[in-house]
Amino acid sequence: MSSNWSRARTREMLEPGQRVTVDLSGLVIKGVSFSGNVKKALGTIVQQVSPAPPVYLVELLFSFKGIKRVEVPGERIHLA
Repeated sequence: MSSNWSRARTREMLEPGQRVTVDLSGLVIKGVSFSGNVKKALGTIVQQVSPAPPVYLVELLFSFKGIKRVEVPGERIHLA
């Protein structure tokens, strides 16, 4: 199975309550710039906020500078 296919399937299968890791590196969210070290932040899918391109609201296990919930593009999310 190709890795592109498996990444596409992972994105399609995301549902509220699923544990995931998110790559926040290089993103700026609510004025907070995430360094290249934040590639596997643990979180839980809350809901899908946009179908195309897919974007999900993720509640992080740990807050980063007070940020607990983030909207993340589907390609930056992986099943934990």
